[in-house]
Amino acid sequence: MSDQATAPSASVTQGASRSWEATGAESAAGDLTQFVSFAIGGDHYAVDIMAVREIKGWSEITHLPKQPDYVRGVLNLRGVIVPIIDLRCRFGQGLTEATPLHVIIIVQIDQQLVGLLADRVSDIISAELAKIKQVPRIAQSARLDFLSGIVTIDKTMIALIDLDNLLQPSVAGRAIDDAPRLVATHETAGGLAVA
Repeated sequence: MSDQATAPSASVTQGASRSWEATGAESAAGDLTQFVSFAIGGDHYAVDIMAVREIKGWSEITHLPKQPDYVRGVLNLRGVIVPIIDLRCRFGQGLTEATPLHVIIIVQIDQQLVGLLADRVSDIISAELAKIKQVPRIAQSARLDFLSGIVTIDKTMIALIDLDNLLQPSVAGRAIDDAPRLVATHETAGGLAVA
């Protein structure tokens, strides 16, 4: 890993600094992983900070036909078409009534940028790898397949999202493949998107 790739973990927030100081040894730095935590309703989730490229406020998106319910549409982010995934819907809790208070967390999965719609971003957290627990598999639930572990920070349980399992490449890829054609059709058909 180059020095440039490790630079983001060196610049930590105050909360992450407390976690760093709590370890008491520089050798523990290799055992810490940083996450961007966020909320969906009363539930807390996090994604690896190294996958996060940008966090932006909710803005209007272009809806695409024949997509799963959780693919809300696409966003043009400085010339890059980014599919937007409604995490509440993906977890089987219904569609998010998006308002200007909601956020889109832009993450990179392989070479693909994807936006995750969430209620709010909470913090940047650091967790020791040894403190990350497995998700209990008591009942079969598609929601559990999206989680890679659970960590407790300041008495709050935070579910860690496994981005590779959350988004099937065919879903994100199909939204990207269809987007330029549908956006162009939308613009030429007077506001009606036609397949």
